[in-house]
Amino acid sequence: MMDTEAGGSLSDRLARAITMAGPVPISQFMAAANNHYYATRDPLGATGDFVTAPEISQMFGELVGLWATDLWDRAGRPDAAWVELGPGRGTLSADALRAAGKAGWTPPVHLVEISPVLRAAQAEQVPQASWHDTVDTLPDDRSLVVVANEFFDALPIRQLVRRGDAWHERLVACQDTLFLPVAGPPVPAEVVPEPLRDAPAGSVLEVSPSSVAVVRSLAARIARQGGTLLAIDYGYEGPALGETLQAVRGHSFANPFERVGDQDLSAHVDFTTLAAAGQVSGLVAWGPVEQAEWLVRLGIDSRSAALARAHPDRADSLVTDRQRLVNGMGALFKVLGLTAPNWPTPAGFA
Repeated sequence: MMDTEAGGSLSDRLARAITMAGPVPISQFMAAANNHYYATRDPLGATGDFVTAPEISQMFGELVGLWATDLWDRAGRPDAAWVELGPGRGTLSADALRAAGKAGWTPPVHLVEISPVLRAAQAEQVPQASWHDTVDTLPDDRSLVVVANEFFDALPIRQLVRRGDAWHERLVACQDTLFLPVAGPPVPAEVVPEPLRDAPAGSVLEVSPSSVAVVRSLAARIARQGGTLLAIDYGYEGPALGETLQAVRGHSFANPFERVGDQDLSAHVDFTTLAAAGQVSGLVAWGPVEQAEWLVRLGIDSRSAALARAHPDRADSLVTDRQRLVNGMGALFKVLGLTAPNWPTPAGFA
C-alpha cells in the first residue's frame, strides 16, 4: 500500500511514494487518484467534468423508480430498502423516490458514498437518507433494491499486457515527476480467461477485482434477504481485449497519467463478469441490454410526451433530452439486472 499522507499535492505525494518504493499497479494508482478526486469536489454539471443521465433529465430517475416499484410490487411488497451506490448529487434517488412515492412505495433510503462534498449535496436532495461508507453496513433485516448508475466504471482496474509468450501486470512508474505505464513481472496464465491466453503481443486485458467484490458482497445479501441490483454503465460483454482506461476533465478526454487527482478516471465495465459474480451467489441475471432499448421498453416516449403536454414551453428541450438518453448514450451504455431467485422477471429485459 502506498503512503501518500505526507504534504504537497496528490501528484507530488504519489511521485515520492513511487520513487521510494517502486512502480505500483494501475489499480492502486487509480484508487488513489479517484479517492482524492471525488472527496474534494462536485464533478457534475456544466461547470464540472462530466454529466450523467440523471442530470440530463428527470425522466431517467423517474423510470428507474417506477421500474423498482413495479418489481417490488410483483415480488409481494416485502419490507425493502432503497439503496444507491455512488449517488452523485442525489438527483437519481430524488427523482426515483418521488415517482415511487406516487406509485405507493416509500422505502427507507440508504446511500453508499464516501465523499463529504457529495454527501452534502445528497442531503439537500434526499434529506431522509442514511449514509454508508461501504455496502457491508447496509440493512440485513429486509430486501435491498440497489441501483448503481455509473458506479462500477470508477472502481479500480488491473491491466494485464501481453509481452512475448507471457502476460504481465501493468504498473505505473514515475520519472522526473512524470507518470507512465510500464510492464511489471509476469502473472500466472490462469488469471487470464482461457480464450485470450494466446493473444498477440501488445494485447491488453482489463479486470476489476473491486467490482467483483462489491457484486459478490451484495449478491450474498440479496440471495438471503431478497431484492435486486440494477447496474447501468458504459461497457461491454466480455471477456474482451482492449484498453479503456480514460480520464475526463472539463467534458473532454485527457491523459489519465496527468493531473492526478484532478480528473475523473474510469474504465468500461465488463458486464459478463458482473453477471457471473452475481450468479455465483445464486442470483438470476437479466441482460445486459442497451440503455436505449431498456428506456424505450419502460416507456420513455410516453413520459416525454406527458411532460411536454404539461410543460409546452419545455417541449423542445424534452425532445433533446430524450435523444441524448436514447440515441446519444443508448448504445454504449448497458443495463444489467440481478434478482433474488424467488423474485419476478424485472421489466425492460424481455
